[in-house]
Amino acid sequence: MRFRPAAPFAMVAAGFGDHAMPASGNGPTEAPGAFDMAIVGAGFSGLYMLHRARRLGLRAVVLDAAGDVGGTWYWNRYPGARCDVESMDYSYSFSEPLQQQWRWRERYATQPEILDYARHVARRFDLRRDIRFATRIAAARYDGHAGLWRLRSEAGETFAARYCIMATGCLSLPRRPAFEGLESLQRPCHHTGLWPHEGVDFTDLDVGIIGTGSSAIQSIPLIAGQARRLTVFQRTPNFSIPAWNRALGGEEARRIKADYGAFREKARFSFSGFNVEEGCESGLAVPPERRRRILERRWAEGGFAVQSAFSDVNTDARVNRMVVDFVHRKIRAKVADAATADLLCPTGHPFGTKRLCVDSGYYETYNRPHVALVDVRARPIARILPEGLMLADGTRFAFDALVFATGFDAMTGPLLDIDIRGRDGLPLAERWRHGPRTYLGLAMAGFPNLFAVTGPQSPSVLTNMMMAIEQHVDWIADCIAHLEASGHSWIEAGSGAEDDWVAHNNRLGDETLYPLADSWYVGANIPGKPRVFLPYIGGLGSYRRLCDRVAAAGYRGFERG
Repeated sequence: MRFRPAAPFAMVAAGFGDHAMPASGNGPTEAPGAFDMAIVGAGFSGLYMLHRARRLGLRAVVLDAAGDVGGTWYWNRYPGARCDVESMDYSYSFSEPLQQQWRWRERYATQPEILDYARHVARRFDLRRDIRFATRIAAARYDGHAGLWRLRSEAGETFAARYCIMATGCLSLPRRPAFEGLESLQRPCHHTGLWPHEGVDFTDLDVGIIGTGSSAIQSIPLIAGQARRLTVFQRTPNFSIPAWNRALGGEEARRIKADYGAFREKARFSFSGFNVEEGCESGLAVPPERRRRILERRWAEGGFAVQSAFSDVNTDARVNRMVVDFVHRKIRAKVADAATADLLCPTGHPFGTKRLCVDSGYYETYNRPHVALVDVRARPIARILPEGLMLADGTRFAFDALVFATGFDAMTGPLLDIDIRGRDGLPLAERWRHGPRTYLGLAMAGFPNLFAVTGPQSPSVLTNMMMAIEQHVDWIADCIAHLEASGHSWIEAGSGAEDDWVAHNNRLGDETLYPLADSWYVGANIPGKPRVFLPYIGGLGSYRRLCDRVAAAGYRGFERG
C-alpha cells in the first residue's frame, strides 16, 4: 500500500487519516485539451518549467495535489526542518534581479523561509494563474492517434497536452509504516513528511519517534526541548555532520552577490552543484597528521565538506574507514554515555553511502536526562499498541504522541504512484519492474514527449537539487524549442541509447562504495523494490557536459517523428 500525502495531515487514532484538500481558488479555467504542456508538480521544478514554457510561447498547466506551491517544502513542516545545502546555493539562478533582491536570513534556510521563497517566486512571475492546486494526478496515458498525453486526476478531472513533464520530486511519496497493529493506535501520531500545517505542541508529553534519518535528526533536538520524555527508536544509526548554522550576515551575502555569476558558474560545473571545496588528493597520499588537519578543518566548516575532503572518500574503502574513525571519535566526544555513543556510531555502512545528515545539536540531545535511545535492530518493534508499541522481547512503551520518521519511496516511487502508460498502453511500472530505465534520467523509450525532472539515473539527490532542477528544465525547454522549430511532433529516447545509459549508470555506481549500504539510494527501504543504484554518480558538471553534447549532436540517441 502506497502512502500518499493528503491535505493538512494528522495521523490519529484510526491510523492515517485523510482530510479534504482546500480548493485552489486559482488556476486556469480553459477546457481540457487546450494545453501544449502539462506539468505535474508545483515545487521548484514545476515552477521553473512553467516559467520556461511561457518563454517558449506554450500554453502550460501545472497540476499539484497540494494547496500551494513549494513541493517538498509544502509538506515537510516538522520541527527543525531546514535545507542541508547553504542558502546562497539553494536558490534559483535564472533571474539576476531575483537572486540579487532576495535576502536569506540564515546560512541554512529553514522550511518556512524556503516556502516563503517559493511563494515569492510564484508571485513575482505570476505563476499561480496557470496552477491547479488540490489536483492529484492518478493516471497519464499517451494517445498516439491524437499525439496527446491525457491525464486524469483522482477526482475524475481530465487534461490533455502535447508534452507531459513529471516534476514530481525525488522525496515526495512518504513511506507508510508497516507495523502490525498500526490501525489500533489511539494516540496522536504524525509522519515527518506530512506534518500538520498548524504545527504540533509536544509540551510536557511523553513522545516516541521511530527512525533516525535526516528528518529525525533535525527534529529530535526540538521535540526534546518540549517533551517531558522522548524515546528514540533506532534501527540504523546515520552519520551526521554539524551545520554550524548562523545568521547570514549582510556583508557575506553582498560579497557573493557582487560576483554571483561566477559563484553560480563554479557550482554548475562542479561535482556537487554547490560551492564546496572538492578534495583533489587521495586520502592515502596524505600524511597522517596532515590528513587529520584536513578533516578537522572540514568538520569546522560543517555540512558536506567532510564528504569531499579527499578525492576517494566514496571509492576507496581504506580512505572511507579513516573518515569513519574520525567521525566516530567526534560522536563519542559529544555523547557522555559510552553505551549510547556506541549505538549512535554507524558501523554497518561506509561513510556517506546513506544520505549524509546535517544537524544542529543532534548528538548532544542524548545527554539530556529525559531522552532515551532504544536499539530496535537488537530488539525489533513487534507491533503498535493502542497506547504505544511493544518490542519483540515483550517490552512495552506508552506515549502521549508518536512520530514516524520512516522516510520515502524515493526517486521511482513518485513516478510509479501515477499510472503512466506510453505507446500502445505500455505501463511504466512494467518497464521498470527490474529497476528504472531512462536515457539521461530525462526520457524513456516508448514514452513520447514525456520528460522527468531530476528523475532516477540523473544526479538529482547526490547534488544541489536547485542546480540539478535548472539544468534539467533548461535542457527540456531547449529540446522542445528544437522540436517545435524542426517541425517534429514528438521525441522519445531510443531503446539502444536507453540500454547504454542504464549500463553506464550501473557501472559508475558499482565503482563506488554506495551499493554497500542498505539505503534508499538503492531502494532498500521499500520491501520488494528492485535493488538498483538509483541516482547518477558521475557528478553534475560531467553530466551537464554530457547532456550538452547529446543536444549539440542533434539529440543523439533520441527518435523523432
